[in-house]
Amino acid sequence: MSDLLLLGLIGGLTLLLLLTLLAFAGYSGLLTRVAVSAGSPLIRNITVAYKFHVGPYGNTGQLFTESCSISPELRSIAVYYDHPHMVPPEKCRCAVGSILSEGEVSPSPELIQLYQKFGFKIFSFPAPSHVVTATFPYTTSLSIWLATRRVHPALDTYIKERKLCAHPRLEIYHQDQIHFVCPLARQGDFYVPEVKETERKCRGLVEASDAQVDGTGADTMSDMSSVSLEVGPGSRETSAITLSPGASSRGWDDGDNRSEHSYSESGASGSSFEELDLEGEGPLGEPRLGPEAKPLGLFREPTTPEKDEE
Repeated sequence: MSDLLLLGLIGGLTLLLLLTLLAFAGYSGLLTRVAVSAGSPLIRNITVAYKFHVGPYGNTGQLFTESCSISPELRSIAVYYDHPHMVPPEKCRCAVGSILSEGEVSPSPELIQLYQKFGFKIFSFPAPSHVVTATFPYTTSLSIWLATRRVHPALDTYIKERKLCAHPRLEIYHQDQIHFVCPLARQGDFYVPEVKETERKCRGLVEASDAQVDGTGADTMSDMSSVSLEVGPGSRETSAITLSPGASSRGWDDGDNRSEHSYSESGASGSSFEELDLEGEGPLGEPRLGPEAKPLGLFREPTTPEKDEE
């Protein structure tokens, strides 16, 4: 009899534990429906303090913790430039930091100096006229893990199905919500200088390598090979575009910088956002811009600071 009672007690505790874990997962967003839409952004132009990171996105937790410890009341932000399923983890690029100000309000010089003292750089992002966006609960640390496995695939599917050019990928942590934002306009303005510099170096190496191949191969190749070399400039141009941060018509110095496997490549042909049905309201309750509006101008497995640091 005592054995049956013990087994029943163990079974009851196991069931209670499973129910607790299920409730915790549900509270963290396990059962939350992920709704992806396109429309006006939830934020305006912002000034951020950031640190640039090259490497696995899962190693960015220290950067979140560092930025939050400087000013815990500020919103955290991360900008991801490469798709971790297509780019080797050690080459993935992102910028992580805090939002210092939004809209017409400028950050105080004291706040800027405080972040710069700890090695952060200051950069401003514009307010794009249209974005692809989604939200997810940010109630526990598990919410971040769930978001990387639920929201980012949903964004990828939405962008691919509509053949959009939406990049890079921003995550903004605000109170109990994670806002995912993919600009559909003025994307180049969201690339920090370090991204442009790395892409500029890559393009230089590719061009130098191709030039060396052309120089050494010209004396040894047959007539048939010469025919292949005639297409060389086109091939080199393609390589430069592939490695460069963008395939748009904008020039390199315009900053529209996207690597071959960045989030910019997620949407095949890069259709205009004007083809979308834009729904909802803007950041201040104003109606979102309609399809006829003209523009004014990438996921991770992160560890972010604990919830109580936000």
